[in-house]
This record gives sequence, structure tokens and C-alpha cells, in this order.
Amino acid sequence: MNQILISEKVYVTPELKRKKRMYKIDFFISVFLVFILSSYYIYAEYDKNKNEAMSQEVLSSLSFNSDLVDDTTIKFEDNATIVILNEEDTAQVIISSTIPEENDSELQQQISENIQRNTYRTESGEEYYYLAKIKIPSINCEYGIINTWSNELLKISPCYYWGAQPNKPGNFCVVGHNYRNNKFFSKVPDLSNGDIVEITDLTNKTVQYSVYDKYIVDPNDTACTTQNTNGNTEITIITCTNNGENRVIVKARAIEG
Repeated sequence: MNQILISEKVYVTPELKRKKRMYKIDFFISVFLVFILSSYYIYAEYDKNKNEAMSQEVLSSLSFNSDLVDDTTIKFEDNATIVILNEEDTAQVIISSTIPEENDSELQQQISENIQRNTYRTESGEEYYYLAKIKIPSINCEYGIINTWSNELLKISPCYYWGAQPNKPGNFCVVGHNYRNNKFFSKVPDLSNGDIVEITDLTNKTVQYSVYDKYIVDPNDTACTTQNTNGNTEITIITCTNNGENRVIVKARAIEG
């Protein structure tokens, strides 16, 4: 006997159509978001690498004058070269012109000899120069320290934040980004007591500092910047915790020669 197979007919209801349409929309939205997030991550990494390359290029070109007398007053030359950074390619520098240092009255009071230094300018108009060099051998960290800080400048190199001048009595405070890789101050949270920090100032004098404390504070807690060092020469290194919510503070004191 022949059997007739009858398949059950599936009725596509409006509700099923609606769900199918929503699944498609959700899928395309998910793909779009993944694309956007991936693009942002790739660009962010590219930007970090580009800034790192620029920072190292400038660091290699820094030259400090070892013939200068090391005292508490320093004077810069009346003119300095401006270098304009190309925002689309921050590794590219364009020599622009010279400018008078009329606004450097504070630093002119701190330097007694003539020091030739380059003044840089970002495309947004921020002017800056390098105040010193920091080297932390145990974490393979070496950068120039910019004379002031801003969100834009922190992307270029660690920055002077507050306090005494490099290698002078007081508390020289330096801030830098933690990118959770091997760039800038990302490895600073790994420092331990006894690790060495070297600061080379504009007179080419290098002072070694020994880490004696490390702790975490709230972002609004600035007690670490106090200048009450009992006459000691100290440095405070500030960066973010790995989750970015708090701040890692590393304190180091100059090793007496």
C-alpha cells in the first residue's frame, strides 16, 4: 500500500516575522558596534605608539650642558626655537621660528647660566620644553620630563606636576600615564623599595634616588605633593592604577654621595 507523506505546514505568523526582523537588526547592530570598538582600539594603540615614538625621538635629541655651574638660579637664552607638532602625524616636527622668553620669569630666576633649549608647540598652541630626564632602570623607563602638564602634554611624555625643581631640595613631583603596557609610567606600579630612579637636570647633573614608599590614593588626594621633606631632595612619581580609578604614588629620596 502506498503511503502518502504529508508534511506539517508551518504558518509564519506576524509575531514570528517581527522576531526574525528584530534578530536581524540586533545582529547588524552587534556587528557595527564590534567594528566601531575595534576601530577605536586600533586607533588608540596607533596613537599611543606614535606618541611614544615621538617622545623617544625628542629624548634622543636632548642635550644638557655639563659645563654649566649647578646653582639654584638658572637663566635661559632670550630666544628659543619653536617646533610645531603636526597633529595628524605627531612624530613629524616642523621648525617654525624663534620667540622671546618674556613669560619665563619664574624659570629665569632659577637659572643663572645660559642654556640653549628647544621650545615645542603642539598644533593646538600649547608651548612646552623639557625640564629634565627621568630614567628607571628596573622597569626600562626613560623619558624627558615636560616643564608643565596638561591632558594633551601627558600624551607626549611624563610631565612636571608640582614642587621643587629637578635635583633641588624639596619634592619634585612628576606625573605620567599608565597605558597598561610597557610605555610611559605603565610599569611604575611594579616598583619596590630600593629601586633606583635617576633624574638628569639641565646642567647634565644626574642624581640617583632610592624608592622608599609606594601607596595608592584617591585622585583628589594631593598630600603626596607636600614640600615638607625635612630638607631632603625627593621625587614623587604619580600615575594611575591599572583600572584607572585611583593613583599610584611612588616616593624616592636622593642617595647621598
